[in-house]
Amino acid sequence: MRILPEISRTFGEYLLVPNLTDETCTPDNVDLSAPLVRHRLGQDSPIRIATPLTSAIMGAVSSPQLAIALAQVGGLSFIHQNQPIAEQAGMVSAVKKHKAGFRHNDVNIKPSATLGEADELLRSTGRDAAVVTDDGSPSGAFLGLITTQDFNFHRHHVGDSVESRMRRGAELVTGTAGMSLSTANSLLWDSRQDVLPLVGDDGRVTALVQRRDYELHKQFSNESVDADKQFRVGAGVNTHDYRERIPALVEAGADVLCLDSSDGYSVWQRNVLEFVRTEYGDTVRIGAGNVVDARGFDYLADAGADFVKVGIGGGSICITRDQKGIGRGQASALAEIVAARDAYAQRTGEYVPLCSDGGVLHDSHMAVAFAFGADFLMLGRYFARFTESPAPLVKVRGQALKEYWGEGSARARNAARYGQGTELHFEEGVDGYVPFAGSLYDNVKVTLAKLRSTMISCGSTTLRRFHETATLVQVSQQTFVQNSEDIERNERPTVG
Repeated sequence: MRILPEISRTFGEYLLVPNLTDETCTPDNVDLSAPLVRHRLGQDSPIRIATPLTSAIMGAVSSPQLAIALAQVGGLSFIHQNQPIAEQAGMVSAVKKHKAGFRHNDVNIKPSATLGEADELLRSTGRDAAVVTDDGSPSGAFLGLITTQDFNFHRHHVGDSVESRMRRGAELVTGTAGMSLSTANSLLWDSRQDVLPLVGDDGRVTALVQRRDYELHKQFSNESVDADKQFRVGAGVNTHDYRERIPALVEAGADVLCLDSSDGYSVWQRNVLEFVRTEYGDTVRIGAGNVVDARGFDYLADAGADFVKVGIGGGSICITRDQKGIGRGQASALAEIVAARDAYAQRTGEYVPLCSDGGVLHDSHMAVAFAFGADFLMLGRYFARFTESPAPLVKVRGQALKEYWGEGSARARNAARYGQGTELHFEEGVDGYVPFAGSLYDNVKVTLAKLRSTMISCGSTTLRRFHETATLVQVSQQTFVQNSEDIERNERPTVG
């Protein structure tokens, strides 16, 4: 037995002390980009992300729709592995087929369907338009479009047919398969349409170009894309069926893989890393974890991990600490492993990025995590709240909520992730709700603005500089009570 001579600390126990803000510290000068995978010191990482946020490997969080949205704003999603191999590979493929600016045609409906069915389809997918095909499938013949602007249940009956309100193909301006994005956008604006279908010689829609995507591209010009301008996407893998799952995910186009386990300090993860290096060399990138001390980091880095994930028990829906007594405060874990990462880089010449996974309840905690030295974050609850997450939107006592469940919950039954074999004997995650927060695009924009502002106050314009020069101080609970005790907040905006 050994007892560490420290108290296990969380992000909420620290505040940042401002440094000098000089003339270079402006929002436009702040660079939040981060390396995603291992690289030689002095060289660029083969994969960088402009927004250092990734979505958790969870069924309630990472769907193709969220992966596309997050890639648009510069981050990256990891499609969860708690599902059949073919289904996971299909999700990865759907993201890769959605070339930046060109949407994959995956929301379709028959002309004989009702407006009620169209409304449900558009709501469930979060889309504004569906392609009408003769058989309601993506491979069907193109007949027209039905959008949220084409019907209103104050004027139209839910039982009316889609055909009665759709915009017929003959009335629409369409593009041709293979045309450039700039040409397609010009057609879109000249037509005054919100959606431009690209139609092949066989009369089938090959892609869609949307006005909203054009506006988003102008707003978020740092999309996570590969050399072919396809959105980057990651995928989770496990230590059981990896010999079958990894080849399928590589074939589907996954840009990076990540071992999905609550405890990554194991020979099983080393075996997977060795398999990847033997079969693919450095052409397939794979992260590993989770770990909470330098021993775990060194073990996985030596085994060939491209990044290492830090954190056990810190997730908002994780109860591993309660159930098994295993874990460590996220701040303490990160502090030790950051030192190990930097020592490893000096010893080997290889920089292995750190992903901080868990322990973030507020945007301010993200800033603290980066100050401690995290290269990028993996977030579950944060992304589960958004329109683009796959979790159902429900109303409970009049409040809009998103369902959110942990991979260790009875709902997910992801026994393998928690080392319980093939059967879940006890839960290590909960099944609950998080307040619905709206669009990912709007929320990430606010979060990034906060991070830039914090870094400016700390005199930094890059994450690395932020880590090297940040000053942190431990605080008492009374410090936070002081912030809100003196007034009763007015939640309604003042007019005038």
